[in-house]
Amino acid sequence: MTHRTLRGKIGYFRNRLGEIGREWFTVTVMPDGTRTLRAQCEMDDDVVLRDVTYSVDAAWRPLDAFIRLSVDGQFVGSSWFRFVDRLVECEAYTRAEGRISQRVELAAPAVRFGTHSLITDGWHGALWQKNGPAIQAILAQPASSHAANGATGPLLLLGDSRLKRIGEERLRVPAGAFDTTHFEILLVDFPALHFWVTARDVQLVRIEWQHLDAYYELLEYEETESAASI
Repeated sequence: MTHRTLRGKIGYFRNRLGEIGREWFTVTVMPDGTRTLRAQCEMDDDVVLRDVTYSVDAAWRPLDAFIRLSVDGQFVGSSWFRFVDRLVECEAYTRAEGRISQRVELAAPAVRFGTHSLITDGWHGALWQKNGPAIQAILAQPASSHAANGATGPLLLLGDSRLKRIGEERLRVPAGAFDTTHFEILLVDFPALHFWVTARDVQLVRIEWQHLDAYYELLEYEETESAASI
């Protein structure tokens, strides 16, 4: 069996403050197109540490996820999520709410899950429909938090957004030069977020978000292929 592995590091930057955090990630892509993300997200300014494990199928639809969250060195919550047809389940334990079980029926199967890892923000690009309208709605989709820094929960919440494709751009970041597609996410409660991703793996290269006067870009990146014989 052969699988591909994508590894890298994303830097978090404030325009007036410099580096304020970082995200290390590994994505394993299986022969059937299923992929699993493992991400460690650190925010120095908000003292947030988030660990994310998240799997999607070949069509980028969520399968399951685990998120553990700490703020200022203190445990905040630990949650497991499962997606089956139109059902989303969450089994959680948080410092504020205690033990919680959630089950939510959606109008249609979930097409994305907001984990607050930046890699999965970039995976929004996989939702773009080439023959669809200029601005495409992504309605009633699950997320683990609605806070700008994702430092609540993690619990099951639903939210709306819209996706707009800006165009193709050649982008140079510390990890190298990439051919990317530039998208814009139009949010309900926050200013729009701009992001750039590659075509093959919808790999995040850069994000710009006016709300936090921040940008995020790929600092390191490598792809490897592994083969195991039985």
